Amino acid sequence: MTESQAANTNPMNTEEGKFVISRTFNAPRELVFKVWTESEHLMHWWGPTGMSLEVKKLDLRPGGMFHYSMRSPDGHEMWGKFVYQEIVAPEKIVFINSFSDAEGHTIRPPFSSEFPLEVMNIATFAEHEGQTTLTLRGGPHHATAEEHEFYKGMFESMQQGFGGTFDQLDAYLAKI
Repeated sequence: MTESQAANTNPMNTEEGKFVISRTFNAPRELVFKVWTESEHLMHWWGPTGMSLEVKKLDLRPGGMFHYSMRSPDGHEMWGKFVYQEIVAPEKIVFINSFSDAEGHTIRPPFSSEFPLEVMNIATFAEHEGQTTLTLRGGPHHATAEEHEFYKGMFESMQQGFGGTFDQLDAYLAKI
C-alpha cells in the first residue's frame, strides 16, 4: 500500500446487508471519475487481478450499459454488465451489476446459483486536498431472502476482490 492510499474499509452489515468498501486515491476526483466512465481506461484496471478486460459496449447514460468480458490467463471467459441508473458527474454513479452472456442478457454467475442475479451499486467520489475517496456500496436488487443471505456470506471474498481491483486502479492512476 502506498503512503497516499488509505486502507480498504468495509463496515460489514452496517447498511442492512450491503457491501461497503472505500479507498482513497492520490488523484483528483475528475480523473478518478473519468477512468470509471471511459472504456479506454476501464480496460486497464477493472476486474479481478490477472484477468484481461475487453469492453464490448459502454453507453454512459441512465439506461445505458457497460458490457464487458473478462478472460483469465488460462483462457476462461466470463461476461458482465452494468446498467446505469443515475450519473452525476463527477460525484456519483448508480448502476445495476450482473453477470451476462456475450449478447448482454443477465445470467446466473458460474460460481453459484444462490448469488443474486442483480446487485445495485452506488459509487461516490469525494475529493479532499487533491485526493479522491471512492466509496462503493452494493446490495442485492430484486433478490430472494436466500440470495440476500448468500450475498452477505460473500463479503470477505468481495473485500479481497475489490481490494485487488482498487490496487490495479491505484497503479493505473499513478501511470496516467
